[in-house]
Amino acid sequence: MIEFKNVTKNYGTAAAINHISITIPESGIYCLLGRNGAGKTTFMKMLAGHIAASSGQITINNAKVSPSKMPDCVNYVESGAVQFNMRVGQLIDIASNLQDKFDRSFALKAASRFELNLNKKYNQLSFGMKTMLSTIITLANNSKIILLDEPVLGFDAIMRHQFNTLLLESYNAHPRVIIISTHLIDEIAKITERLIIIDKGKILIETGIEDIDEKAYTLSGAATQITPLLSQLNCIGKQTAGSIMSAHIYGKCVTPPTGITIDRLSLQDFFINIVGGNK
Repeated sequence: MIEFKNVTKNYGTAAAINHISITIPESGIYCLLGRNGAGKTTFMKMLAGHIAASSGQITINNAKVSPSKMPDCVNYVESGAVQFNMRVGQLIDIASNLQDKFDRSFALKAASRFELNLNKKYNQLSFGMKTMLSTIITLANNSKIILLDEPVLGFDAIMRHQFNTLLLESYNAHPRVIIISTHLIDEIAKITERLIIIDKGKILIETGIEDIDEKAYTLSGAATQITPLLSQLNCIGKQTAGSIMSAHIYGKCVTPPTGITIDRLSLQDFFINIVGGNK
């Protein structure tokens, strides 16, 4: 179990993480969403023990996490992570020799799927392929907690689809906690189970994707009809154009009056409105 207890991380006078408390009790694929500078990378680095919290406590299975007590069960891959300039096959072999639980068969199959030439040196790979290689090695390690920071940066649409398939295969074979930070919101919704939204160093929401599917929607129509409904609803954002209004709701459902339409709110639009919507 992962637990953040009133955790803060300051850089000078700025709080990158501001009194966060959150519990991740079980295995699953979690999506960490936030705007640039929201605190996503700091959150991951603290969980991996790479940087220390300024205050509060982080524990994994009740064991404290800090740079002096870096957890062996966590594997963190940052976008742009660098490997030694060796051949791809050699890097996989070294990882296999160093890690008892390393799934070499999985790593080689994944490398073949992404057409990673085992004889190419690391520095000869494109940025996207370098990221993919680091991710493959991490997934093959079968750590209990995997943190992927913008893992599909530099991937085209086909590679992103293949990556999502690979991630699901890895998780289904070895269920564990996988936390993914990404800006490609609607794509990750296809594979993630729970969503954590962070903004200005604070957790805004932690919930299941199905909860958003059920509770996030848009009411569209005459502003004179929609406005009276909003006092009873959790409106996370709205837009008006003349006499027409679109109100984005997260919470209980209503039966709209005649002339008002109700539509599902996409995960991306939900995110945009909850972190920056005009209420």
